[in-house]
Amino acid sequence: MGIQIGAKPDSGFDDPIGMLKDCHRRIESFLGILCVVVGRARGRSLTSEERDAVKAALQYFRTGGKRHTADEEESLFPRLRESDAGSLEKIDRLESDHREANDLHRAVERLYSTWIATSELTSTDALQLRSETERLKQLYSDHIHVEETVVFARAAQLLDSHAIAAIGTEFRFRRK
Repeated sequence: MGIQIGAKPDSGFDDPIGMLKDCHRRIESFLGILCVVVGRARGRSLTSEERDAVKAALQYFRTGGKRHTADEEESLFPRLRESDAGSLEKIDRLESDHREANDLHRAVERLYSTWIATSELTSTDALQLRSETERLKQLYSDHIHVEETVVFARAAQLLDSHAIAAIGTEFRFRRK
């Protein structure tokens, strides 16, 4: 992502919950690109600018998106499960969202890759791509809302400084 003058700097490993929120903003931004391009470029080849933007978005979800999911499922969620039995249902739902998002991302990547490689998309594939990106948009909207209003708030209440530091260390390790 580019640097925006006056923007709040991204959180560091000492604030892993902040890092997850920062990642949500990137997810929203890159997903926005995928949704806008499929709507704007309907029935034609992608421009070089659109192609580059789509490739960057797909790459982000391939790497940053998978890392974000691991940060939650391997670091945050297990600690919340240990600390708060009331979080189990929400965490199970969020993990189910991750699986659905992975399936949708595979379909979106395949369709966009075809469009980029062949400079065209059949009307059936175009409808599917639009449907898949819209489903991702709704899924992420609901998912991020639950995480930021419920799950992350519970984590801030329940997890002590040692648990937060351990989560930050695990995040750092994933990025090496």
